[in-house]
Amino acid sequence: MSEKNVNNAPKEQDLNEILKIRREKLAALKEAGNNPYEITKYDFNNDSANIKANFDGLEGKSVKVAGRIMARRIMGKASFVGLKDSTGNIQLYVRRDDVGEDVYASFKKWDIGDIVGVEGTIFKTQTGEISIHATEIKLLSKSLIPLPEKFHGLTNNDLRFRQRYVDLIMNSNVKRNFEIRSKFIKFMRNYLDDMSYIEVETPVLNTIVGGAAARPFITHHNTLNIPMYMRIATELPLKRLIVGGMDRVYEIGRIFRNEGMDTKHNPEFTTVELYQAYADFHDMMDIAEGIISGAAKEILGSYQVDWQGEKIDLTPGWRRLTMVDAVKEYAGIDFGAITDDAEAVAAAEAIGVEIAETADKTWGNALYACFDQRVEEKLIQPTFITMYPVEVSPLTKASPKDPRVTERFELFICRSELANAYSELNDPIVQRERFEKQLELRERGDDEAEMLDEDFLTAMEYGMPPTGGMGMGIDRIVMLLTNSDSIREVILFPTMKPLD
Repeated sequence: MSEKNVNNAPKEQDLNEILKIRREKLAALKEAGNNPYEITKYDFNNDSANIKANFDGLEGKSVKVAGRIMARRIMGKASFVGLKDSTGNIQLYVRRDDVGEDVYASFKKWDIGDIVGVEGTIFKTQTGEISIHATEIKLLSKSLIPLPEKFHGLTNNDLRFRQRYVDLIMNSNVKRNFEIRSKFIKFMRNYLDDMSYIEVETPVLNTIVGGAAARPFITHHNTLNIPMYMRIATELPLKRLIVGGMDRVYEIGRIFRNEGMDTKHNPEFTTVELYQAYADFHDMMDIAEGIISGAAKEILGSYQVDWQGEKIDLTPGWRRLTMVDAVKEYAGIDFGAITDDAEAVAAAEAIGVEIAETADKTWGNALYACFDQRVEEKLIQPTFITMYPVEVSPLTKASPKDPRVTERFELFICRSELANAYSELNDPIVQRERFEKQLELRERGDDEAEMLDEDFLTAMEYGMPPTGGMGMGIDRIVMLLTNSDSIREVILFPTMKPLD
């Protein structure tokens, strides 16, 4: 059947007139006792994908399907209809003599977008198209707003994201992104469950901010008459569970950060955080690599993926590079040979790197600024950047070999951070000192610095085992697996600025 939508009235008529006509059609149906909205159920037993995949066994047999009319060609006593269901598209052949004169007369008044139930037999047309020869057809729901014109679909991205329901109807590739998202989360759960991790849930609303450097959303609890903060991370509650003896825990949860919106950021997003007692950040690297590469192989069938115009190789054995070595390789400064703070800052400034005004002028802050401004954008293939400065890692254990850096890594693929992990700091005295340093930063105007969490310090004082912890951004990983250039392509309902 031709894909041409011969009922392209939205192009030819005023939209308000079309809306008026469709409501008049609905009123006529109700007046005749055929209100489609009164139908509560339709028992279908097949779908378009299964029919096409198993045509040889189904040819000539009766099936019942349900879906949305996407195209139609009226030819007097017979019509061809393009039907879209949850699995794909299939053609219907509707003939007056088979469905009855009254039903056929009513059917000819139905519109593109209407939802119908159909019973009929499977056959193949003279042109070889697998189709259903309808013996019964029933209107299940009336579409009151016309769909976008078939050939052009819904192409305005702003409208696509605001009206995801229309996007899913008109753009068949969109659903695939969210099927891959679902499969990835399922794969990750199975991976961690098989490692004896326990999935848990922790509070979304907190009385203080903690676990990450980010601005929170603030709300108010009326009964307690206190401000509350939507969580910016699940880290601190999960580490309390490690203290309590739950040695392997993870949470897949929504995170809320009051920050800007761009192709990589949405104010609410989904992460997985996991913590394992008696492990370190090397173990977390193994898990991150195993989950992402394993998911690509199982879901896509290959370690080779395209993302943001780059060919990415996810074959296990990813590069692991210290931040000092990364800056030496990509920015030309050997911080390993620098011991003086002033010299480090001067070296950074010499290549045009700026250190944040609220940050101390230290070796560590200079190193991180060089990485952030000169190296990150050059990391295309999967790379674990390790040994972050202590200044930017307040919850991380310092390296026994060099107390200026911590046992932390971030995973970068195609200029994007996908995971962040630590050998967790478990010394409550040092942790208090780090928190107090963060409070100083807040007093200087850094509203993303950590707050002091007395209950978390109390928990640590009971004794926290050596622990490896990691957070991974699910949205960005799905972007990688679906070759999406915007986070909005992998979040069903992304945050949008209200229309004026």
